[in-house]
Amino acid sequence: MKIIILGAGQVGSTLAASLASEVNDITIVDTNTEFLRALQEHLDLRVISGNASHPDILTQAGAEDADMIIAVTNSDEVNMIACQVAYTLFHTPTKIARVRAPEYLKEDRLFHQEALPVDVLISPEQIVTDSIHSLIDHPGALQVTDFADGKVKLVAVRAYYGGPLVGHELQTITEHMPGIEVRVAAIFRRNRPIIPQGHTVVEAGDEVFFIAAEAHIRAVTEELRQREKRVRRIMIAGGGNIGTRLARSLEKQYRVKLIERNPEQATRISESLNKTVVLQGDCADKDLLTEENIHSIDVFCAVTNDDQANILAAMLAKRLGASKVLSLINRASYVELIQGGEIDIAVSPQQLTIGSLLAHVRRGDVVKAHSLRRGAAEAIEAVAHGDQNTSAVVGRRVDQIDLPSGTTIGAIVRGEEVLMAHHDIVIMAEDHIILFLIDRHKISAVEKLFQVGISFF
Repeated sequence: MKIIILGAGQVGSTLAASLASEVNDITIVDTNTEFLRALQEHLDLRVISGNASHPDILTQAGAEDADMIIAVTNSDEVNMIACQVAYTLFHTPTKIARVRAPEYLKEDRLFHQEALPVDVLISPEQIVTDSIHSLIDHPGALQVTDFADGKVKLVAVRAYYGGPLVGHELQTITEHMPGIEVRVAAIFRRNRPIIPQGHTVVEAGDEVFFIAAEAHIRAVTEELRQREKRVRRIMIAGGGNIGTRLARSLEKQYRVKLIERNPEQATRISESLNKTVVLQGDCADKDLLTEENIHSIDVFCAVTNDDQANILAAMLAKRLGASKVLSLINRASYVELIQGGEIDIAVSPQQLTIGSLLAHVRRGDVVKAHSLRRGAAEAIEAVAHGDQNTSAVVGRRVDQIDLPSGTTIGAIVRGEEVLMAHHDIVIMAEDHIILFLIDRHKISAVEKLFQVGISFF
C-alpha cells in the first residue's frame, strides 16, 4: 500500500515506524528537516521537506497514485486543507485527518465529500479520554479494548499473589467460574510471550490478555488478582483538553476533583463543568494534595502536557496514599520504565492514536485494530467473507485454519451472539473474528487469510 504521512511529530513518526516495518511504500512530509533526517536514517521510507498542504509538495510525495493520505501535523487547518487538496487534485481514495479543536468536531456538516472531504477523523484527545475512562470503569485492568460494537472486550491484567487462578492451570478456569465464557488469548511472562494452553500455569507477575463479554470482565479480573474496591473518588491533574474532557466524561458517574495551575484556565473550566470541583494550584504541591485528602482518592490521573510533571505528580500522589495512579506519557521510552512501579498505569497517546488508525491501513475486511504492548503486539477484528472455495477461513473449524505462529483466535461474533473460540467451532460467512497477534509483523499473513479469492466475485 502506498501511504503518505503528513507530519513527522510523535504520532507521525511512530506511525511511520510501525508501517514501514510492514510491506508498505511510505513517504513522510514535514517542514522540520532534522526530524526527517533522523527518520530516514532509521527507517526504509522517503522524506519530503515542505508544507504538507501545498499541491506541489503533495505531488513530490507521489499523491497522484497514493492509496491513502494520513494528515497528522500539529495544525488542524493544514490537515483539513491537505485532505481537500488530495481529493480535488489527486482523487486520493482514503484521507485521514487528525483534528483536535472541538469547535470543528461538533460541526458534523463540515466533513463530507461536498465540504471537507475527510474520510476518517482522528481526535487523539477523545481517544485518550475514552481509554482512561474505560480503565477507571474496569479496576485492575492495564488496557481495555472494544470489539464488535462493545459486545466483547480484550483486557490486559497483571496477575498477583492472592488471585484464585494464580498458581493454577488455565483449564481450571471453568471450575472457578462456572457459566462464564472467557478465553485467554496470550500471556506475557517477564516480557516474553506465551501461547496459552490448558495446562499453562498462571504465575504472579504475568500480564494476561483475556477476551470476555463486558458483564464478565470484573469476575475474570478478580480471578487474577485480589478484589479491588469500586472507584468512587477521582482526582485529575491538569486542566488542558484531555483533563477537561476527562472530567466532563467522569463527573456523571464519579466524584471528581481537578487541579489546574493557571488561574484563568481554572475559572473557565469550573464554569464549563457541572459537578467537578476545580482547584487552582500545583498538582505536585504536597500540602495541597494532603488538604484535599489524597489518601481517600481511588484513582489519581496525571494528564498535563508535561511528561516529567505527570510522573512526579503521580509518584507523589501514590506516596501520599492514593490507591491507584495513572500518568499520561508521550515519550515511548518512558512508558516501559515507569509502568508497574509506583505508577500503576502509563498511558501513551501515540500508541492509542495509532491503534485507531490501523484498521484503516489493514488489508482485507479489518474493522477494528488495537496496538498492544507499546506496539509489539496487535489485536484485530476481521470479517470473514466468501465460501469454502474462495476463503481460507469460511467453512473451516478453528483448528483447521492455518494461522501464523503466535496468532490466536479469541472469539467469534455471529450477529448478536458471542462465541469463545473453541477448536471445533466452524467459521461462517460474515462472522467477526477477534484475533490476537503476539508478533505484529505477522499481520500480512493474517490479512491474506481474510482476503477473498477472485472467483467469489
